[in-house]
Amino acid sequence: MTVTEDKYRPLPDYLTIKPSEIEGLGLFTLKDLEEDKSLGMTHLYRHSEPNHYLRTPLGGFINHSKEPNCHLVTVTSFGPRKFLYTKRKIKAGEELTVKYTMYEV
Repeated sequence: MTVTEDKYRPLPDYLTIKPSEIEGLGLFTLKDLEEDKSLGMTHLYRHSEPNHYLRTPLGGFINHSKEPNCHLVTVTSFGPRKFLYTKRKIKAGEELTVKYTMYEV
């Protein structure tokens, strides 16, 4: 094992967080991504949290778009969790976005 392999990485190595033109900081890809690619878990069900979900580092920086390039998929085995998937091919340098629906009243 090399020194870098044993370090915690909150995001896949092909994603980064940087300033967004949408709002604050955003989640960006460093490489081209294919359609329907799973990028990881964004939310974990936790009753005591506001809206009952705890965001992971991946879920903490996804900005809203009316025309998103990603979407969330809920998996209920072992408790509800949400995973981020690409909706289309995404070019390196693009910001990853979703249409916010979890917090609608």
